[in-house]
Amino acid sequence: MKNRCRNEIITSILEVISSSGGSNKTKIMYGAFLSYSQLGEYLVFLLKNDLISYHQKTKQTPPSFTITEKGTHFLRIHSQINEMITNIQAK
Repeated sequence: MKNRCRNEIITSILEVISSSGGSNKTKIMYGAFLSYSQLGEYLVFLLKNDLISYHQKTKQTPPSFTITEKGTHFLRIHSQINEMITNIQAK
């Protein structure tokens, strides 16, 4: 696997969360190919910047993370930029 920039890792995390409508830490960690410590740092960053939200349902169910409207907007913009770069490189 190639080295990824911060934006690519954030995008991976948001895609994992949005694809399932909500994810726990383990699912995000394996889906985005991150270590537990890396995941913790990124989740704090995403929560502080309102790209994801945290929900504790009950004591029996694990907490889950869901993507916010701002996070969805980030994914959309990131996708558009990648598409533009691909088009430029193809010329």
